[in-house]
Amino acid sequence: MLKAYVPILVLIAFVVLNAVGMMALSHVLSSYRQTPVKLAPYESGIPVLGDARERFSVKFYLVAMLFIIFDIETVFMIPWAVAVRQLSDRAGMLIIEMFAFILILAVGYVYIWKRGALEWD
Repeated sequence: MLKAYVPILVLIAFVVLNAVGMMALSHVLSSYRQTPVKLAPYESGIPVLGDARERFSVKFYLVAMLFIIFDIETVFMIPWAVAVRQLSDRAGMLIIEMFAFILILAVGYVYIWKRGALEWD
């Protein structure tokens, strides 16, 4: 019974030992010296212009959430494409379902567009 789990346990042990070994080796071989340049925050070569804890507009978060929602919804189309190829006898019904899905996404997109959620001030 336990024989089946031996390869998994060996793999886990190898991964843990490899990670610990790489961290220890990088610590031993590195020459870490703190300098003012290394301690300064870096953002695309531009000096820092404010506090890192300043408030962002709610629009920023709204656009970010909308992007994530629509991005995840489009990822659902990949398994559908695989299913259409495998279930060619019911492809007509699957295509109708996908058009309904896209229509719902389009209605949501038009709604947030008309509400001004995509306008950047």
